[in-house]
Amino acid sequence: MIAKGTFSVSMTPAESHIRFNEPAQFGQLALNKTFNGELEATSVGQMMSVRLADSASAGYVALEQVTGMLAGHKGSFVLQHFGVMTASNQRLILEVVPDSGTDELAGLSGEMTIEIKDGQHFYELTYEML
Repeated sequence: MIAKGTFSVSMTPAESHIRFNEPAQFGQLALNKTFNGELEATSVGQMMSVRLADSASAGYVALEQVTGMLAGHKGSFVLQHFGVMTASNQRLILEVVPDSGTDELAGLSGEMTIEIKDGQHFYELTYEML
């Protein structure tokens, strides 16, 4: 099954205890999202990122707990993110953490893609319910 829609995100700096030498610039962010469409939900999460000075390359990892309704089923699940970017390319992997689904979303598995067009965030969640 596939769920599609839009989402808004706010990211606020979180205190990071990681200190590395240049050229790596590390950051830690708190995430808050609101999903609209076939997934009506909110999420909270934590992201850790690195950007390389004098380069457009970066990477991030994140975990977020999504709570709401998916195709009429109420519950929550956790998404795990992995992203690598260069000046000309990006690779993003977002997967539902196995066995993280609760309530009516127990048994959920799947992957999410994100696309940003003209400042608007779009998601597509390809999923299965056991």
